[in-house]
Amino acid sequence: MNARIEFQTILGADGLPAFVVLPYAEFMRRFDPDRDLVPNAVVNLAMDQGWSPARAWREHLGLTQAVVAQRLGVSQAAVAQFEAAEAKLKPATRGKLAAALGVSTEQLRW
Repeated sequence: MNARIEFQTILGADGLPAFVVLPYAEFMRRFDPDRDLVPNAVVNLAMDQGWSPARAWREHLGLTQAVVAQRLGVSQAAVAQFEAAEAKLKPATRGKLAAALGVSTEQLRW
């Protein structure tokens, strides 16, 4: 017995699956377009200015280091260290910083 599926497979010239067509609602459920994306403006700030993703996000959001420090419960100097272009953030620190900025941890890891 064949089970009903909600998508269609399109085969390529080699006879192997090449594409899948599925209902838009299912696509949105599985592949949320807003999940973990980084706005072009944030990428441009980082690339043009040589900033870390953390600083580019903070600047894009219009936040000061003092505000982010207050949200994290750390000093402004600590935030400056987190934002250094050469900073290697530990996963826990990245998670806390992401929460303070209102973004996902994946949006800070690029």
